Amino acid sequence: MIKSKEHGRFEVFAFRAIDEPEICKDYINGHIKVLTDFGIDNITSNNQLWTRNPDIYCLGLMSDDNELLGGIRIQIANGLYPLPVEDAIGEIDSKIYEIVEYNGMNGGVGELSGLWIDNRLRGLGTGVYMVRAAIASASQLLFKTMIGICGDVTLQMFKDVGFVVEESIGRNGTFLYPNDELIAHAVGILDAVTLNNASNHDKIIMESLRTDPLQVRLENEGKKEIKIDYNLTYPKVDKVKYVKNKQSQEQ
Repeated sequence: MIKSKEHGRFEVFAFRAIDEPEICKDYINGHIKVLTDFGIDNITSNNQLWTRNPDIYCLGLMSDDNELLGGIRIQIANGLYPLPVEDAIGEIDSKIYEIVEYNGMNGGVGELSGLWIDNRLRGLGTGVYMVRAAIASASQLLFKTMIGICGDVTLQMFKDVGFVVEESIGRNGTFLYPNDELIAHAVGILDAVTLNNASNHDKIIMESLRTDPLQVRLENEGKKEIKIDYNLTYPKVDKVKYVKNKQSQEQ
């Protein structure tokens, strides 16, 4: 486990990917290590291309000695760069393209992806803290709908924060990804504005983080109580306009 002071203290901070190339390098290296530890090496979004997309916003999890120990990102669909979910399951079920385009043209759509937590923090509950923080921060990014992919292990957590399995995709919302031995779920649609489908417990926390993105919380849903300094204000946000019927930009 990570050695830590006073409960274990961490910072969750917001940034736009293209503005922080060095942090993105640490993010990628940390994510690769976690996936490798689990024997997974073919996640479609596990590459460096996303660091050049101006419509990707991230949260990082920093230890009290400035080591990046986790991350999560939101990619807003712009019609030029495909969302990770489109790359992951588009060849399996092309309906995902219609879902993204429809929501992109009607209030905007973003995908929650790239969640990783250093294995030394296992059991502390930091994954759900990062997911809640990302959803809360999405109100700054001016889109209405959030979509994503999750596995069986994290399905309940995603349901708790408001995602609903999109059963029209794949086999009642499931498909094999990232390999033929693992089942994934197309998770959506979450209303990023109202959070209507979230459990009352999770919704209260996310609304608090949305209202006050700079706060310190004592989190105690894992095996150990930890203190998190939340800094969820993105330094720079550009409004995204979805471009319909354009081929994906070469990356």
